[in-house]
Amino acid sequence: MQHRARKRFGQHFLVDGDVIERIVAAVAPAEGECIVEIGPGQAAITEPLAALSSELHAIEFDRDLAAALRQRFADRSNVMIHEADVLDFDFATLGADLRIVGNLPYNISTPVLFHLLEFVGNIRDAHFMLQKEVVDRMAAEPGGRDFGRLTIMLGYRLETVPLFDVLPGAFSPPPKVMSSVVRLRPHPPGTFEAVDQAVLSTIVRAAFSRRRKTLRNALKGTVAIEDIEAAGLAATLRPEQVGISDWIRLANRLGAG
Repeated sequence: MQHRARKRFGQHFLVDGDVIERIVAAVAPAEGECIVEIGPGQAAITEPLAALSSELHAIEFDRDLAAALRQRFADRSNVMIHEADVLDFDFATLGADLRIVGNLPYNISTPVLFHLLEFVGNIRDAHFMLQKEVVDRMAAEPGGRDFGRLTIMLGYRLETVPLFDVLPGAFSPPPKVMSSVVRLRPHPPGTFEAVDQAVLSTIVRAAFSRRRKTLRNALKGTVAIEDIEAAGLAATLRPEQVGISDWIRLANRLGAG
């Protein structure tokens, strides 16, 4: 498949055979499983995944690539090509126990991750190629500068396991940043339970929009200091010093009220 990468779609096609093999090995697809690939591009990963899985759904936004993929896999009954915007795609229509894979366009990777949170109940796991900086933020521990809204809002629903880094030269054209492959798995039921996700999102967004301030000041006008302290948190802490379970405890106090 010959296709000129389109900058407006953030296209960087994976061409390194060793990296492709490592990703497929990490996914380890098996008979009877449903694989969903986001952004199959030139089918570098699609081909080996399709050979190992019973059912593969590929979601491609670029109509030219989608047409080429339909032609390439026309005789493969286990491969379905969906020409669609992943940010509008209803993953629930594909069933449950989905295994998601993707070399995500870096310019929409965070919105894609947040969209997938709506379908956590349908997902077994996900393996993504992302900008290394994003993976570092996803997997960050409290107290560091990488710990933030993305860490919390993904982390309370998903376990994040960074697998390996990928150099720019593995792509055509090469991106200007280092990439990383990450595995995401939904937490077992009861690991973290937010009474009201909207409340959690609101306070986390407010706090990290002023992350250099203390909780007392970062949440001023959003959360009363009495509620911060009643949740067992010191108002002098900075947002990045508060762990996921503590943010949920504060949100649950507000949500229950």
